[in-house]
Amino acid sequence: MGSPLALADALAEMIGREVRGLFADLRRFLRFQREVLKTLPYVVVNPSALVEQLYVIGITSIPLIIVTSSFTGMVFSWQMAYQLASLAPDIYIGVAVGKSVMVELGPVLVSMVMCGRIGAAMCAELGTMAVTEQLDAMKCLNLSPYRYLLAPRLVAAVIMLPVLTVIASLISILSGWGVAWLGREVPFDIFMNGVRMFYEDWDMVVGLIKSAVSGYIIAVFACYFGYYTTNGAEGVGRSTKASVVAAMTSVLVSALLLSEILL
Repeated sequence: MGSPLALADALAEMIGREVRGLFADLRRFLRFQREVLKTLPYVVVNPSALVEQLYVIGITSIPLIIVTSSFTGMVFSWQMAYQLASLAPDIYIGVAVGKSVMVELGPVLVSMVMCGRIGAAMCAELGTMAVTEQLDAMKCLNLSPYRYLLAPRLVAAVIMLPVLTVIASLISILSGWGVAWLGREVPFDIFMNGVRMFYEDWDMVVGLIKSAVSGYIIAVFACYFGYYTTNGAEGVGRSTKASVVAAMTSVLVSALLLSEILL
């Protein structure tokens, strides 16, 4: 067993090494974002890549968004009906569902679903290209992966997340009314009057801002970890896991910060 002084030196060295590594990763991540953002104006020059990513990220995700938002709206409406059964009129079920779905549930729900579906797929695809040297081949041909692969994905995610959030909010509210009608026989006009009672346009704007920021977060982490993947198939798995964890955590943190700033 070493002396206490030697153990303290080893501990300090380990902490210093981890801190240096953390700052090195942060610098690389910031440089990566800068390079991607520099190529964003070229997306309009090659619209076919953007249209393809809009389809992959947005259109193909609609069925999953419909299913998840339906059950989310139903569960939340059921809980509100149960909690308010003897405390408030039925109209307040619509108030609770509408307000929460537009400001929080819609953007966060869509972001969590897209982290697992699109973020993981995007990272795995780019990671496979990295370990099979396809990205290096593009560089040898003087083709920028940032311009042709990463920037279209980033722009498409920022565009489509708000669109999917609008769809999810609509489906959640309608499914919430369905449960309120089946469980409490709340008429459609009463439920929708509750949704509109405290509605403000800013609520929807906040939800769209959150979803756009989440789209950027999901895409940038997926592209970053995929682009720097190494060590073959095992490395692809590690990068995908790291991408999903980082994106989900950052989405939740950003939702909290944006709520504090915008509301």
